[in-house]
Amino acid sequence: MERRAPGQERRPDQLPVNPAAPSPEPTRVVVRGSGVSAGVGVGPVVRMAEPVAEPAHETLPPQDVDVQSALLQLAAAIEGVEEELQERARTASGEARDILHATAAMARDSTLRQRAEQLIETGASPQSAVWRACGWITDVFADLEGVVAQRVRDIQDVRDRLVSALDGRPAPGVPHRREPFVLVAYDLSPADTATLAPAQIAALVTSSGGPTSHTAILARSLGIPAVVAAPEVAALADEAVVLVDGDRGSVVANPAPEEIARSSERANLDAVFEGTPATADGHRVHLLANVGDAEAAKGFVHGGAEGIGLFRTEVCFLNRTSRPGVAEQVDLYQSVLSTAGTGRVVVRTLDAGADKPMAFLPHKAEPNPALGVRGYRMARAVEGVLEDQLAAIAQAGQGSPADVWVMAPMISTPAEAHDFATTARQRPGISQVGVMIEVPSAALCADEILNACDFVSIGTNDLAQYTMAADRELGDVAALNDPWQPAVLRLVQLVADAGTRAAKPVGVCGEAASDPILACVLVGMGVTSLSMTPRAVSPVARRLQEVSIDQCRQMAALALAANSPTNARDYAERAFNAYMNTEQKTESED
Repeated sequence: MERRAPGQERRPDQLPVNPAAPSPEPTRVVVRGSGVSAGVGVGPVVRMAEPVAEPAHETLPPQDVDVQSALLQLAAAIEGVEEELQERARTASGEARDILHATAAMARDSTLRQRAEQLIETGASPQSAVWRACGWITDVFADLEGVVAQRVRDIQDVRDRLVSALDGRPAPGVPHRREPFVLVAYDLSPADTATLAPAQIAALVTSSGGPTSHTAILARSLGIPAVVAAPEVAALADEAVVLVDGDRGSVVANPAPEEIARSSERANLDAVFEGTPATADGHRVHLLANVGDAEAAKGFVHGGAEGIGLFRTEVCFLNRTSRPGVAEQVDLYQSVLSTAGTGRVVVRTLDAGADKPMAFLPHKAEPNPALGVRGYRMARAVEGVLEDQLAAIAQAGQGSPADVWVMAPMISTPAEAHDFATTARQRPGISQVGVMIEVPSAALCADEILNACDFVSIGTNDLAQYTMAADRELGDVAALNDPWQPAVLRLVQLVADAGTRAAKPVGVCGEAASDPILACVLVGMGVTSLSMTPRAVSPVARRLQEVSIDQCRQMAALALAANSPTNARDYAERAFNAYMNTEQKTESED
């Protein structure tokens, strides 16, 4: 029998495939990907159903076609798919509900229907007509680039559902099992991801996708451990038991019993944290929640968060075709502020533009949307947008006991920070004015920016994208979009040092804050608050209370000295484990 050193991993080309006969001693295998939703899940591999096959595109002579019957079939399929998606939306909430509503709207799109009807009238079958009509639309979307191009997967999802309905078989979707399982797929459609049940799905692994895809965002919001961009999972055997670590981005096939036992111990971190977040020696750290709308905000306190560190206001208006007035915005903001009591609520002004176009704001195709007119750039370009929003935030703040802070996204220069701060400070009802650090230029000018502002908040998702020149939506470069990248960590340290010199708060509101070990590193750098998905608050709080501030600083120094993201995490995690082992040994001696 082949001998391996403990923990040694098999190469991807040695992954187990479905064997003709079961192996008496399955080999431990580790597959690497990008961890996008924290936590650990264990279960058998269950795959998504195979994609819907492309139908035959035979065109029949007019005399052999019952056009009226085919048109009725098409109408029934559209109605059925839309009703199914809307029914799912009624039982979903937050981002899941919004995505399902948007997908339902796509199913009833008049352009899609008219195009399919025209093809049917020329002799195409309903299935062929739907497939070709959707193909035409995806070609148009792909040419537009940006977030519009990213809707191609949504159109394909609608196409598959319509074809399945026309064939009289169930729509493709998440398999149903009695026992929890690990769902493995190439990628998931927004509608499929939105219907994932945490009680049924122990973890999620996809071979494609990126850290900011719908799959990643919704997995985090549901608290399902998830790893994306792990192509080697395609070779794992069906029903093989795997341990998915959403923190480390690993998938371990045939894990040892002690590994599973340790994962169960980690699950205890998810119990709601009660108390004041701080390190073991009392160094205070503010733990806050990221929310997108009033419904999402309602439950943030149940995760242990003490306030809202990122209120994404654009989420309230994603489906709007007309510009919201001040009074309407006041009502929406008050509904979120009311959930926070006297706690802090950091309101981000609209982060809209080239990468997230809104119907009521101008939009044009750009060669590089992520580098285009978005965030603060868009708000300043359209007269009255920023002024109206700040007026609404201030009015909502005046009528609320919450401590209202406001910040602008996509700030690149000290001059922009100064202009925003000057404008925002003219509004009573806003306690603190700050900006987001998402662009390397802003990190390098953090001292000057903090001279103009009361605080800054680091958006590590975009900071990684711009620092590493790696599109955060592209699975092929997902490994570069890692907050553990030494270059990203060193920019965070620059900002934290500037905050220390200015004696002003420096927060992190990107997904980096959700990683319990990285949270310790960030605190060691000098970050004063962490804002994350509500489900991540308790694990982060528990990790912080196990280490001192000096130990956090030691972990930060080790991570900053690393030459790769893998080493940075390993160094910090080994140090953390060493602290824990020392403490346990001391307790046993006592």
